[in-house]
Amino acid sequence: MTPRELPLQPPVDVALARAVPILPTAPPGRRLAYEPKFDGHRLLIFRLEDAVRMQARSGRIITRAFPDLETAARPLPPGTVLDGEVVVWAGGRTDFAAVQKRAFAASGSRASRLARELPASYAAFDLLATGAEDLRPLPYAQRRARLMALLEPLGPPLQAVPMTTDPGLAATWYEALPEIGVEGLVIKDLDQPYRPGRHWRKVRHSETRDAVVVGVVGPRLRPRALALVLPGDDQPVISAPLSPGVRAQLTTALRERPERPEQPERPEQPERPERPERPAPQPPPGELPTAPDRVGAEIAYLPIAPDLTVEVRQESTVRHAATTVIRLRVPD
Repeated sequence: MTPRELPLQPPVDVALARAVPILPTAPPGRRLAYEPKFDGHRLLIFRLEDAVRMQARSGRIITRAFPDLETAARPLPPGTVLDGEVVVWAGGRTDFAAVQKRAFAASGSRASRLARELPASYAAFDLLATGAEDLRPLPYAQRRARLMALLEPLGPPLQAVPMTTDPGLAATWYEALPEIGVEGLVIKDLDQPYRPGRHWRKVRHSETRDAVVVGVVGPRLRPRALALVLPGDDQPVISAPLSPGVRAQLTTALRERPERPEQPERPEQPERPERPERPAPQPPPGELPTAPDRVGAEIAYLPIAPDLTVEVRQESTVRHAATTVIRLRVPD
């Protein structure tokens, strides 16, 4: 099989979930699938004929950040495309800040060191292709069965997420899983094909979630806002203006950190012409939106090492979505 015969090659647009307020149940005559929602780093794994490629949700190729998963994916049959979340376990819980540190590894040597210190696990929740067959038009139930058959002989760190069609068991999961860092469930129709866009549903246990700080907007030690990466995404967003209390917390934390992080390496782009180099500093790992101040001018953005975590609340207004920082997360 040649690369041209493979049904899917990166980049591929991913399926997403829309938030719902309560755990849904299926109408008569239909069944739903319930899966734990891991707050990790969304990743598609492509087993090509002679290589493994890994794509973030944004479409960027970030294979070099996860050498341990690249090795684990090599036994997959050529043509296999998995969709899932990368997670890092620490103290019996998923550690979102740790997996983001892995995703932002700026060099091959640092990625290898982090792979030893913070080994990754891959929670696969869909199988998009295998061999020369594009599975996306098939119902979820069939894709799930083939995913289980594919991954069961391999074992960790490539594993299928748990799934149930029992609403009672799903409700039990919803109440119990936050203890291990799983903040909700994703709900899918068993007869649903895989399509880009928000066709799945998700229910979270809390209105707040954790985000990793990748930059500050305004003065470094008294930032007006933060550049944040949210679970399941790799494109930074700008927070709403910070409250005085949060700014005070950050002042203390930022004094102890280097002014500039290690610069991220350029993403692999084997099928595309290289883009011209951009002047440093670059926001990791995507294009950061600019932040207007009160009179419309742009505020200076400064990237920082991704080792601070904050609790945020996301709200939709008439004009746009706002991400409000509630507090700085302090490690236990």
